[in-house]
Amino acid sequence: MTARHKLYEGKAKILYTTDDPEILLTYFKDDATAFNAQKRGSIAGKGEINCAISSHLFQLLEAHHVSTHFVDRPTANEMHVRAVTILPLEVVVRNIAAGSLCQQTGLELGTVLEQPLVEFYYKNDALGDPLLTLDRLFLLDLATAAQVDQLRAKALQVNRVLSEFFQKCGITLVDFKLEFGLDREQQILLADEISPDTCRLWDQADPDPNRRVMDKDRFRRDLGDVESAYQQVLQRVLAQTAQS
Repeated sequence: MTARHKLYEGKAKILYTTDDPEILLTYFKDDATAFNAQKRGSIAGKGEINCAISSHLFQLLEAHHVSTHFVDRPTANEMHVRAVTILPLEVVVRNIAAGSLCQQTGLELGTVLEQPLVEFYYKNDALGDPLLTLDRLFLLDLATAAQVDQLRAKALQVNRVLSEFFQKCGITLVDFKLEFGLDREQQILLADEISPDTCRLWDQADPDPNRRVMDKDRFRRDLGDVESAYQQVLQRVLAQTAQS
């Protein structure tokens, strides 16, 4: 797979064609953005770290019967993936109140939810990726009712697998964002990435509300030590993967 042409460049990744029309190449960048790209920067080594973490977590999920777009990781910051048509939805699963959930509901940071909360957001930068009601989702024809049911079920399955895995890593999975796509057979595959860019992760060994942060909130909130936090997540993922 040597021939490549740029298909798309996003905030964190570049997508290329390969000489196999069914396989694409994702290049993970060191670029960092927050607040719908209003804040921009760079995190040294982020592309390689996120590619490695995502590769391991996609393989973990595949082993638990979650179909993903992952094929292989040919280089440190590149991933071969199956070609899919991305659904214009961000599926967010929340286990603990943080971020916008606290801002919009008044829930105290760190409130453990009685059951995981699944939310759907419209994947549209121009509109600021707004939270959707199901009626609005269907009004915009973003997915069918059957697809929404599948997305919810798959998101909860991913949450169960990742929560258990991160628990073994000494990390609390607070919340995370998923994206899904349709393959040629219209089957739903988990796509995009799973990394400190897309997950809110807290170190269970540190009760301090700032020091415990191991994800992009360190960049969003100018907490510092962003690179070392990402590297620590990777080290724990690798160590736990080796033990499994």
